[in-house]
Amino acid sequence: MRLPSIYVGPSLISELDRALRLEWIVTNGLGGYSSSTVLGVNTRKYHGLLVASLNPPVDRHLLLAKLDEEVKVGRNVHALASNEIEQDRMEPEGYRYLTCFSMEPFPTLQYEIDGVYIKKLIFMPNLKNAVISTYSVLNSLGEPVDFRVYPLVGLRHIYTVRGEEAGGLGFHQRTSRRAVYVGLEGLEWGILISSTRGCYTQHQAMRRLYFRVDASRGEASTDVVYQPGSFTVRIKPGVIERFHITASLEPKVEGEREHPRTISSEDVIEELYREELERRRGILRTFSKVNPDIEVEDWLGWLLLSADSFLVFRRTTGGRSVIAGYHWFGDWGRDSLISLPGLTLITGRFGDAREILLTFKRYCKDGLIPNSFPDRAGENPTYDSVDSSLWFVNAVLQYLKYTGDFDFVYEELWGTLRSIIDSYIEGTSFDIRMDDDGLIAHGPRLTWMDVAVGGRPITPREGKAVEVQALWYNSLKAMEALATKFGQLSEAGRYSVIAERARRSFNEEFIDEDRGYLFDVLRLDGSGDPTFRPNQILSVSLDFAILERGWMGRVVNAVWRRLWGVYGLRTLPSDDPRYRGRYIGGWLHRENAYHNGTVWAWLLGPFVTAFLKVHGYGDRWRRFAYENFMKPLLVEEVYRVGLGCVSEIFDGDPPNEPRGCISQAWSVAEPLRALVEDVHFRRPPFEGEVLGILG
Repeated sequence: MRLPSIYVGPSLISELDRALRLEWIVTNGLGGYSSSTVLGVNTRKYHGLLVASLNPPVDRHLLLAKLDEEVKVGRNVHALASNEIEQDRMEPEGYRYLTCFSMEPFPTLQYEIDGVYIKKLIFMPNLKNAVISTYSVLNSLGEPVDFRVYPLVGLRHIYTVRGEEAGGLGFHQRTSRRAVYVGLEGLEWGILISSTRGCYTQHQAMRRLYFRVDASRGEASTDVVYQPGSFTVRIKPGVIERFHITASLEPKVEGEREHPRTISSEDVIEELYREELERRRGILRTFSKVNPDIEVEDWLGWLLLSADSFLVFRRTTGGRSVIAGYHWFGDWGRDSLISLPGLTLITGRFGDAREILLTFKRYCKDGLIPNSFPDRAGENPTYDSVDSSLWFVNAVLQYLKYTGDFDFVYEELWGTLRSIIDSYIEGTSFDIRMDDDGLIAHGPRLTWMDVAVGGRPITPREGKAVEVQALWYNSLKAMEALATKFGQLSEAGRYSVIAERARRSFNEEFIDEDRGYLFDVLRLDGSGDPTFRPNQILSVSLDFAILERGWMGRVVNAVWRRLWGVYGLRTLPSDDPRYRGRYIGGWLHRENAYHNGTVWAWLLGPFVTAFLKVHGYGDRWRRFAYENFMKPLLVEEVYRVGLGCVSEIFDGDPPNEPRGCISQAWSVAEPLRALVEDVHFRRPPFEGEVLGILG
């Protein structure tokens, strides 16, 4: 199975500002990653050659900011490194020697300096907090050259930077001929950096880095990193020298003995490289096996590899979870469960799906699935979400449609599912409760539009949010089907009665006849909030749709006409006075725009599902949906900013620039699910059996 590739050539590399917007990321399945730009210039505090998770998949720390290289030919020293040390000041400017950047599938930078040709490939072994940089250096000259590599060490949390006043800040190192262990006073861990060739020389210094992206966001944008020394490899005339530099998270070692190397030999490194290549090929092969009629073009290959990057190991459960987005999000309940079908089910990774469901089941409390997990060990999850539990029920339903594994659901999940529904009926935390009309009432800032500034929710949506009711009805009908399957007919009857009451109330109370769409929220006083938002699309897209059929087409067309934003749906129409068309500037401006006009790619999934549902999945309409709705995001976006990735959000205004995280789980998962299930019409194999339980 051929792996996808991306190539960035000299013409684009020569456009500095444009090239600095092209970012890459490689992940390790633990929440850690390696990431920078195609020029090797770090433009965010989150960029780093090795970012390791101390409490997988969270508590991530920047261990190694980068490796800076130089070539010494005779008396001339040429720097390959490029670092922006203050605004619009690059020093050195090694990017001028860069001839190309590629991903095949790992990030590879190639340089040429006066007859010396350098190739640098970066990869991370799966499930190891380590990164390996493989160098191939061709010396076509008639004299030897010295190739030097300078590690720049951070040892800080990814959310913070180190000010210039920090000085040496207690860094210390332990060295051997080809390795150095760098620690920091007060830490029980550090970084081990080693080379398979040459020798290490200690000569420490502090280096300044400036992050232009953080500066544009009004955030701290200067960091100070520690340069402990350098590795030197002599390259003889007319030969190609190949060697590896490995960096890994290691515990502190007491005493004078040399620090052990966890990745110690070229043979081990080569085997790790082959294993990671084969693991990635296996991802594509598995997809092709379950979807044999879908050609895995390069853009689709990148989406599948990107989907894999979000599936991570969670130490507290010993199973899988889902990182919501890179670089800064952890594993969030809502995001994980919305993403589960696209990341695991349409890709044939059913074991991973089971583990994710068990991870979130374990932390269910008072009928609530966690909204987010803490960054550090020993802290408790947060539960401030009204819909995460309902997305959990939906994820179980989707799992059954793909596997027919009723035994697993009954034995492992049925009790949790019942506790969720009972807690919503009886009432639980955050004023979440079923009202007399069968609909779910809740407090403010509990939906996915949950931003607050100074404690004040920007989109409070207190009362009865439209998508919560859609998810509630879908959950009740799913529970009715499962109770019927499990022979619990009285329970099935109870769920059926509540579902019918909720459906009737919804269609009586949420439809705005005058405006031709649905209220976004029913307020606590019973009035409807007429703000036109995309949340109503879920009343059509879910398996058990709460909206009466006669209104489905009207809602879909209204959303299409007023909220379509090239790469997804806007969160407000442009004619709303609260609309913010660009997600730029400082924190306050960005937070106000986040759910008030910004385009969200994840909404493309339910929109395409709803659109094709009302058009009967005809061939012509499926082609139309692909060409007009999906192609811009899926085919273009993977080459636009985060290479091989899909961004979190986009500006509402043209040209709809990518913003937020460069790689977001549900931005990949939901469009990917809709592509397979709806556009290619590859329906889940047990869908008829599962949905047909209710006749």
